[in-house]
Amino acid sequence: MMPFSQLTDRLNNVFRRLKGRGKLSERDVDEAVRQIKLALLEADVNYKVVKDFVARVRERAVGREVLASVAPGQQVVKIVHDEMARMMGGERAGLVFAPRPPSVIMLVGLHGSGKTTTAAKLARHLSRQGRLPLLVAADLRRPAAREQLAQLGRSHGLPVWTGPTGFTPAEPDSPEAVQATLDIITSGLSEARTRGCDVVIIDTGGRFHVDETLMEELKRAREVARPTETLLVLDAMTGQEAVGVAETFSREVGIDGVVLTKLDGDARGGAALSVRAVTGRPIKFVGTGEKIDDLEPFHPDRMASRILDMGDIVTLVERAEAAFDAEKARELERKLRRDEFTLDDFLDQLRQVRKMGSLQELLSFLPGVGRLRGLKGLDVDEKQFGRVEAIICSMTREERRDPSIIDGSRRRRIAAGSGTTAAEVNRLLRQFSETRKLIKRFTAAGKDARGLSRLMR
Repeated sequence: MMPFSQLTDRLNNVFRRLKGRGKLSERDVDEAVRQIKLALLEADVNYKVVKDFVARVRERAVGREVLASVAPGQQVVKIVHDEMARMMGGERAGLVFAPRPPSVIMLVGLHGSGKTTTAAKLARHLSRQGRLPLLVAADLRRPAAREQLAQLGRSHGLPVWTGPTGFTPAEPDSPEAVQATLDIITSGLSEARTRGCDVVIIDTGGRFHVDETLMEELKRAREVARPTETLLVLDAMTGQEAVGVAETFSREVGIDGVVLTKLDGDARGGAALSVRAVTGRPIKFVGTGEKIDDLEPFHPDRMASRILDMGDIVTLVERAEAAFDAEKARELERKLRRDEFTLDDFLDQLRQVRKMGSLQELLSFLPGVGRLRGLKGLDVDEKQFGRVEAIICSMTREERRDPSIIDGSRRRRIAAGSGTTAAEVNRLLRQFSETRKLIKRFTAAGKDARGLSRLMR
C-alpha cells in the first residue's frame, strides 16, 4: 500500500469536482473546504490542526485572484499544497552538528517504534555522507536490544559500542539500571573520541507506555550525553496516539526533531500531518521500509506533492543517482552503441532498479498515479522480479550472452532450475528480444544512444 493512499483518493475526488467548473463561487469553495476537512479528519489528523488548516485554505481561496482566475480549481489545489507543506514545516529541517566533534544524536521513544533499527539506518545514512558514526547501545530495558544493534552493525560495517569488556547490565527497573545506562553513554562518548568518530548515535531505552520513570531516566541521560540532537522516533501507524506521545516527550524530555517510522504502511497519514503543528518540532527523517537504506530526509513540500498526487520526481531522481553506478552506466552506453546488450546487462539493470525501492513505492513518486489506482493490470507483482532473476541465473553464461541458442530442452532445464514454467521462460525471452529490437531501431535511426541509456537509468 502506498502512503496516504486513502487521503489522496479523497482529495482527488474533491479537486476533480473543482477542476470541472469553469468558475467557482464562494459556496463552491465552502463545500470543497468541508470535504477537505472531512478527509483530513478521517486520515486521523489532529482536530485543531485541521481546523487551523482549513481556515487558512478558505481565507486564501475566496480571494478575488482565485475566484476570478481562468483556472480557479487549479489555484485551489496550489493553495492546499502550499498550506499542507507549511503545516508539515515548510522547509527541510536537517540535522544540526556540533562545531567540535563528536556530534551526539540521542534517539528516544517507546518500545515498538523502531528505535534500534532507526539508529542503524541513521548511522548508515551518515556514513554514506562521509561521516564516521559510532552506535552506542544504551537500551538496557528491552531484552536483546544491545545484541540487535550489534548485529545490525556487523552486517553493515557500522561500529557499535555495547560497553567496556566485562560490562554486565543491571536488571531493568532496578536502582542500578539507570546508572548502568549512564555508564554506557559515558564510556561510549569516550570510545568515540578514541576512535576519531565524528558522530555518536545513542539508542536509549523505552517502555510500552509513557511513564514518569522513563521520563526521569531520559532526562538524566540527556544531562550526561549533552546531545546536539534529541530525536523522537514515532510509529506513524499509531496516528493520533503518536501525536500524543510526541507532545509528552517534547514537554517532559525536550526534543529537537522527529523520525517517523513505518510510513510505508500508513494509509492515513495523521501523524505526519499533525506532529509538527502540535509539537513545534520538525520531522527530520521518515522510515519507508525495513531495509537499512530505507530512511529518507523529510521534505514537507515533496510530501505534500505526493499526498496531492502531484508526484515527487526530485526524490525519484535522487534515489536513481544513489542506486545506479556511474561506471556501469557508461559501460551500458557503450554496449548499446555496439548492440551488445545481454541478459546479464538486463539483470544488472533490474537489480539496480530494485535497490531504489519497491515498484509500488516508485510509482507513488509519479504524478497522477493515484487516479489510476485500482485499475486492472496496474498492480505490480514484486515477486515477478524474483522469478525473472531466478530464470536468468539458471541460464549458462553462453545462454545469457546469446539467448538464440535456447531451444526446447534448454527452456525446460531453465524452468526446472528456477522453479518456474517453460511459459514464463518463453515470456522473458520474448520480452528481451523485443527490447533488443527496439534498441536497434533506436540506434539505426541515428538517435543518441546516451538518450536511451538515460531513459533506462
